[in-house]
Amino acid sequence: MPGNRTWLPYPRRVSQPTSLVKRLLLGRPFRSDRLSETLLPKRIALPVFASDAMSSVAYAPGEILATLSTAGLATYALSPWVGVAVVVVLLTVVASYRQNVHAYPSGGGDYEVATTNLGDRYGLVVASALMVDYVLTVAVSVASGIQNIASALPFLQGREVITSVVVVVLLTAMNLRGLRESGIAFAIPTYAFMVAILGMVLFGLFRIFALGDHVQTASANFKLVGSQSFIGIAFVFFLLLRSFSSGCAALTGVEAISNGVPAFQKPKSKNAATTLLMLGLLAVAMMLGTLALAQLTGLKYVDHVSQLLGAPAGYVQKTVMAQLAEAVFSGFPVGFYIVTAVTALILVLAANTAFNGFPVLGSILAQDRYLPRAAAAYPRRPAGLQQRHPFPRGLRDRAAGGLQS
Repeated sequence: MPGNRTWLPYPRRVSQPTSLVKRLLLGRPFRSDRLSETLLPKRIALPVFASDAMSSVAYAPGEILATLSTAGLATYALSPWVGVAVVVVLLTVVASYRQNVHAYPSGGGDYEVATTNLGDRYGLVVASALMVDYVLTVAVSVASGIQNIASALPFLQGREVITSVVVVVLLTAMNLRGLRESGIAFAIPTYAFMVAILGMVLFGLFRIFALGDHVQTASANFKLVGSQSFIGIAFVFFLLLRSFSSGCAALTGVEAISNGVPAFQKPKSKNAATTLLMLGLLAVAMMLGTLALAQLTGLKYVDHVSQLLGAPAGYVQKTVMAQLAEAVFSGFPVGFYIVTAVTALILVLAANTAFNGFPVLGSILAQDRYLPRAAAAYPRRPAGLQQRHPFPRGLRDRAAGGLQS
């Protein structure tokens, strides 16, 4: 009878253990009509895509100085000019990529440019090089960062490999939850690195020129001896070319933004081009500022410690950033630890660029049928994205049936 109708309770869904693990690793699912919320504004895109390029500023000056040390102290005076040459190339590359993001906004980057202008074969060569580069970027960046951290934390010495593996797993887990979530997590240390390095350079120049302080690094008291006995214009020219090529490590990671245009908020190309410009200007300021401060403080950085006469027995050479921070913040030890900590951290986070660029490139290659088709389903969030259709499945099925009839 209608009056005695028994209402059955609405069946409740019980979460399966696998779904709980999936939610923990990948985050909450996104409706398809809300995917635009995962796109990156410029303030988040800069640290997400520029961490690799920023990290290269931490070791590019050291590469220039170590190469020039081969000929002794005389060639050290040329380090700022080598830095200027590197900066000219860097700005040229940035200007080129700014044009690319407008002409090729799909995120193919160098692969799409080579394929369109030179053909499929050359495009595949470029894509293969980029994919290998992404893998090696993760390995080298994490290993370098852990090595810097282990020098400050002795208990990590001898455990660098397992620590590096753990860091890679953590980076993978963070990126599985999406670009926006990982971008927010990476924004703080990346911006902290920018502020720390630029702050160190400005404060050091202020102490030297405004206050008249005698700021010197510990290595300034050592005498530098060249490791090669060659002389002549040809040798000096070759040495400058070699130091220039070593300093071009500062260009590493600039291409990441052009490969990640689809991840930007609209207007995508304009925002990507603006982010590229900000990256270029910041990298130039930090690069030239570091070399200038190294010149003013008498910093010496060599390939072999035996080149430093007067160094005590067992002397361990610190990195360029560590030596400058120690000299500039001589009365403020906290500043030294902040600079060294954020430098080591940015080297680790540089691996994040590969996690953002590799899926986009893989998706485009899959669409061109060079990779399995499953890789083509790359939304505006990495593989961790779970799309949720805005309509229930039953309504979709009925709509599909109605259209077929």
